[in-house]
Amino acid sequence: MSAGHRFDGEQERDVKFSPWIAAGLGAALALTIAGARRASADPEARDRAIQKLMAGDLSWTATEPLAGPLDQGGDHFYSIKDPSFVWAKGRWHVFCTVRGKNRPQQIEYLTFKDWSDVGAGERRLLPITDDYFCAPEVFYFAPQKKWCLLYQYSPGSKVDANRVPALSTNSDVGNWRGWTKPEPLYDSASAAAVKFAGSWIDFWIICDDANAYLFFTRDNGEMYRAQTRLADFPRGWSEPVLTIKGDIFEAGHTYKVKGTDQYLTVIEALGPGKRYYKAYSAKTLDGEWTPVAATWDKPFASQNNVAQPAGQWTESISHGELFRDGIDQHLEVDPLGLRMLIQGVDAEGYAKDYGQIPWRLAILQSNLK
Repeated sequence: MSAGHRFDGEQERDVKFSPWIAAGLGAALALTIAGARRASADPEARDRAIQKLMAGDLSWTATEPLAGPLDQGGDHFYSIKDPSFVWAKGRWHVFCTVRGKNRPQQIEYLTFKDWSDVGAGERRLLPITDDYFCAPEVFYFAPQKKWCLLYQYSPGSKVDANRVPALSTNSDVGNWRGWTKPEPLYDSASAAAVKFAGSWIDFWIICDDANAYLFFTRDNGEMYRAQTRLADFPRGWSEPVLTIKGDIFEAGHTYKVKGTDQYLTVIEALGPGKRYYKAYSAKTLDGEWTPVAATWDKPFASQNNVAQPAGQWTESISHGELFRDGIDQHLEVDPLGLRMLIQGVDAEGYAKDYGQIPWRLAILQSNLK
């Protein structure tokens, strides 16, 4: 794949792409990219897919890596991770954490028309803040007609010692310069900010018709939930309450399952030296979560049910985002043809110091059809 071009301020410069990006665009990619924007509307097929999903009857096929870290802005980057993305205005818009040598945590924006072109797409480091910010979630908040970018943020710091959930908004998801400055969801003196300071991570917002719900984890087997009325969003959040406790880790993402009255939370767990995904379901966002595929032997996605036809390039199925059927705050996913964008790494890379683990992005294609 040849060099691409991008504009950074007033300067044009070449961006070189690593050879493995092109190598990852072979037969495995063809398995998953065709039709990725919209699954079939066959109601009988969807019913079968829903039954398999809610029974935890899942298997996946992985592409090779599609995107990796890119040195830019005078920094060397070790990884690209924590993806969140939408399809809007005829393009994919992807937001990720990137870890650099000089600046350990910030958010990068990628945009392209097809996943086969991701290596040649536009890439920008978002100028939202010079402080610590990472682990994004992007969605369109229809009641206010604004794009929202949620992330963990440490005001006045390049480290995460005092991280809080924060939000930026934009009228155009493709305007990488248009995001507002961070707006913390909780005041620094609030009970929640004091209680969870330095321990809450991977914030996630999803809405029903009355409320917005904020979920997060703590890397200690606990997932919490807070809520606010849609009319008060993004302020007015309640005191967080414990909602799942068990063998879970981080990167909890919650969705509405299309064609059902069910919600699905997928959440990362730690297996034998690897990361993998579990799944839980509930009938309401403030309800009780029950296991769907929540063990190493019966996972949502792990080495036990993810095939890698071109050879095993990752041992961890980590911090992934499901392909959504839409862009708004309801975060609906279609079980039919379900796909997931994940970060992965091999055993050698996973053994490196945490900040230098070379995470790369790939797509999983499910057997739900």
